[in-house]
Amino acid sequence: MAKYGLLRERLARELPQVALQEAPRASDGELALVHQPAYIASLADGTISPAAMREIGFPWSSAMVERSRRSAGATVAAARMALYEGVSANLAGGTHHAYADKGGGFCVFNDAAVAARLMQAEMGRQQRTPVHVAIIDLDVHQGNGTAHIFRQDDSVFTLSLHGEKNFPFRKEKSDLDVALPDGCGDEPYLQALDAALDELQHRFEPDLVIYLAGADPFEGDRLGRLKLSHDGLEARDRRVFDWCWQRRIPLAFAMAGGYGVKIEETVQVQLNTYRVALGYWQRWQTLKA
Repeated sequence: MAKYGLLRERLARELPQVALQEAPRASDGELALVHQPAYIASLADGTISPAAMREIGFPWSSAMVERSRRSAGATVAAARMALYEGVSANLAGGTHHAYADKGGGFCVFNDAAVAARLMQAEMGRQQRTPVHVAIIDLDVHQGNGTAHIFRQDDSVFTLSLHGEKNFPFRKEKSDLDVALPDGCGDEPYLQALDAALDELQHRFEPDLVIYLAGADPFEGDRLGRLKLSHDGLEARDRRVFDWCWQRRIPLAFAMAGGYGVKIEETVQVQLNTYRVALGYWQRWQTLKA
């Protein structure tokens, strides 16, 4: 948990161009676009079962629920802002193991799914046409909850590039899954990502991209089992941002997982993502001039 505060401190100190705002609180109505009302209510009033909380991995508390609401609300806010700024972010988020009716793997509400649904509703009212969202999940763990939520929805494309033998051990079916072997390094990873983005291009035309920029493929991660370097992860980020920029697709990103042996290395990976993002944000601003 300490990585979030450390990231915020380093952003304020080293990248003052990044405007930091308090995360808004996702309402019951916003969460219910994805999650079952009974699940939301059980979390709100603490009646959720001990077994369900064990699957999530946190002890229940009102503060935990509030933080989870704000984590989802921050990705919603980032998605809204991306429509005007081109690029925006949530300093936390990426809680892709949460299903409609349950949480799991330290994920309570699925922030990317909630943001996708809400942006479809809001953008759809303005455009009066169907809104398509791509979720590009590059956390080292498969986004099983996200895949299950959108498993029969052609308006949301789920792409997951993840460790084949890593958690969750029972995978769901995304629109595009790319499973990588333990020890995968920079070159094969980036080749796999290039192929995935090329397939995405041929199969789907998104109006918005939500990017889960997990730090856990890093070679120094305790849980990742892949071997990407700092340079490899920066190249990964540049590929995603450039793919969106070339097509002028707004991009909102969340930090997702990161469990470095040295927490400073996780924070450095995430800070590097913001450095890349800032460059693309500046490109977007030239379109307004």
